[in-house]
Amino acid sequence: MYKMDEIVRDGDPVLRQRAQKVTFPLSEEDQSIVNAMMEYLVVSQDEERNKAYGLRPGVGLAGPQVGVSKQYAAILIPNLDVDGTDEEDGFFFKGVIFNPVITRQSVKQTALQMGEGCLSVDEDVPGLVERADRITVHYQDEQGRKQELRLQGYPAIVFQHEIEHLQGTLYYDHINQTDPWLEHEHTHYVG
Repeated sequence: MYKMDEIVRDGDPVLRQRAQKVTFPLSEEDQSIVNAMMEYLVVSQDEERNKAYGLRPGVGLAGPQVGVSKQYAAILIPNLDVDGTDEEDGFFFKGVIFNPVITRQSVKQTALQMGEGCLSVDEDVPGLVERADRITVHYQDEQGRKQELRLQGYPAIVFQHEIEHLQGTLYYDHINQTDPWLEHEHTHYVG
């Protein structure tokens, strides 16, 4: 499992590079890296274990964030019911996506009301990050099989954030520099 001091921080050139495509079958090294990335997410979302290891909670971790410029990201999105409490069945999405591509996106935008954060960005960069409200993502799973997901709202935000890490983009690149909290009439705000 990765620890916080192993997460690459803003300013490291690997975070601004376009990551390389992954080939299959996965190498033992890549399999080990993605397993450690997912373990970080699982432990970081467990309040007790998180404190024991001094981790920051996360829902996604991309290859460049652990110093590997390859197109993969571990994603662990809790499954929330209508009143916002975790359901017993665990997660909306738990897995590693390889070579992801957003093939469709809505004109309608969405954003987290509180703004976004990132394990690689230590200082809070306040502001709204507007993203497509609905997306279709094509990716490969750990066996190299092609997959397709249609996502909306919060899950779409998470996937876009992680996929952008693979393109060398950080969330704060989207924040309006003159008015960071400027809301737009046709944007849906989450949270």
